[in-house]
Amino acid sequence: MATNLVEDATVVTDDPNTEEFSQDLQQATDQDVIESSLVEGEMADIHDIRPLSPEMDELLSGFSPEKLQRKHLDWPVILWMIGIHLGCLVAPFFFSWQALGLTIFMHWLTCSVGICLGYHRYLSHRSMTLNKPANFFVTLCGVLAGEGDPLTWAANHRLHHQRSDLKGDPHSPFDGSWWSHILWTFVYRNPEQDERLFQRYIPDLANNSMYRFFHRTFGMWIIGAAVATTAAGYALGAWMGADALFMAGSFFFWAVCVRMALAYHSTWFVNSATHLWGYRNYETNDKSKNLWWVALVAYGEGWHNNHHAHPRLAKAGHRWYEIDMTYWTIKLLQLTGMATKVHNKLPEQQTAANATES
Repeated sequence: MATNLVEDATVVTDDPNTEEFSQDLQQATDQDVIESSLVEGEMADIHDIRPLSPEMDELLSGFSPEKLQRKHLDWPVILWMIGIHLGCLVAPFFFSWQALGLTIFMHWLTCSVGICLGYHRYLSHRSMTLNKPANFFVTLCGVLAGEGDPLTWAANHRLHHQRSDLKGDPHSPFDGSWWSHILWTFVYRNPEQDERLFQRYIPDLANNSMYRFFHRTFGMWIIGAAVATTAAGYALGAWMGADALFMAGSFFFWAVCVRMALAYHSTWFVNSATHLWGYRNYETNDKSKNLWWVALVAYGEGWHNNHHAHPRLAKAGHRWYEIDMTYWTIKLLQLTGMATKVHNKLPEQQTAANATES
C-alpha cells in the first residue's frame, strides 16, 4: 500500500510490527479483497498485517528460521550452492577474456531480462503484457539464472509483498540478515506445500502449461546449460588453436559458477540489504528502502521502497537519478510491439516535481 512521496528522503527506522497502522490499511486487507486481487496478480499490492490464521501459519511454516534443522534441510540446494561458490574460488586460475565477456553478457541476460523483467515485473506483478515469443524467452532466461522455476519464484515473491517484514515473509532480515540473504533457500518444502502455495498466490499462473513445463524440468535446464557452456568453451579453444580443456574450464568456472553466484547474491541483496539500509521516497508499512549500490548490481531492483509503494509499476526508479536498467529493456520491447499495456505512470496523487512519471 503506497502513501505519499517523501519530499526529503531519509532513512526510516519505524517498526512495522507496532500497532500504529492506519484503519484504512486494515480495511483494505479484508480477505475478500485479498482473494479477488489474486486473479490478475494484484495481490502483491496488498500488505496484509493481520495475524496468520492457523491454516496459513501451517502453510508458511517452511519460511521460518526455526526450520533450519538437519531434518528440514534441502540438501540438493545446499550442495549446489557450495559447488557454485567453490567454483568461484577456482575461476581465477582459468581466466580468459572470452569467458569474462560471456559471463557479463549472460549475467545481464539471465538476471536483468530473466529475473528482473521476466520473473519479477512480468510474472509476479503483471507490470506489462508480453506476446508469446517474448513470454517464452524471458521465462527461459529466468530459468537459466538458476534461482528456481517461474512458479515457485512468483509465489514466493507475492507472499513476500503480502507479509513483508511480518511473520510469514519468506526472507525478512528481521528474522536474521543471513536468513534473508541465503539461509531461507536451505529449507526443504515438499511438493504438496508448493502446490498449496501456488493455488493461493499464483492461481493465474499455476495452470499455465509452459510454466508447469519449466517447473518440472528446471534442474535439467540448469545442468544442460552448464554442459552446453563448457562444450562451447572447448569448441572455441579448439577452433582458436588454444588449449581446449583450459577454455572449457574457463567457460565453466566463469560463465556458470561466477555468473550464477553473482546472480544469486545480487538478488539476495534485494531481500536483505534493501530492508536494512538506504533511504525512503514513500511511507510504506514495511521497512523497504532504496539502496543505490543494490540498484546497480541488480539492474534497478535496489529501488525497493519505490517498488513496495507501487508494486505494479514497470519502472522501479521514480526520481531522475534512480537508474533502472531493466526498464530500458522493457521500453525496447514496448517499442518493438513485444510488450504492451506497460504500467509506467505513477498515480497523480503520488507524483512530485522531482519524481518521474514514465
